[in-house]
Amino acid sequence: QVQLVESGGGLVQPGGSLRLSCTASGRGFSSYLMGWYRQAPGKQREMVATIISTVITNYADSVKGRFTISRDNAKNTVYLQMNSLKPEDTAVYYCSAKSSPSVYGYWGQGTQVTVSS
Repeated sequence: QVQLVESGGGLVQPGGSLRLSCTASGRGFSSYLMGWYRQAPGKQREMVATIISTVITNYADSVKGRFTISRDNAKNTVYLQMNSLKPEDTAVYYCSAKSSPSVYGYWGQGTQVTVSS
């Protein structure tokens, strides 16, 4: 069993930055595919970024060049550095941990990110 706790969300002005963190309990963190997803009001949940090991990453086109996903296996933590934030980035951001891409995996409770002036 893996439990995920996200933190770091909040209100930020357009063009600003935030860093989200997700800390996992349980064993085997380094072997999990970790990901950040988001869900805006009235929209489906979408993938933002994923990371396998420490260097293999994948990003949604809408965040490429602005967001960076990273992980610290010693701390059981995955991060999402978000720069140049836009109002359309407003959503609840969720952390996920999967043993393989095809499984549902484990999910955190979500953290709200609001980009507004």
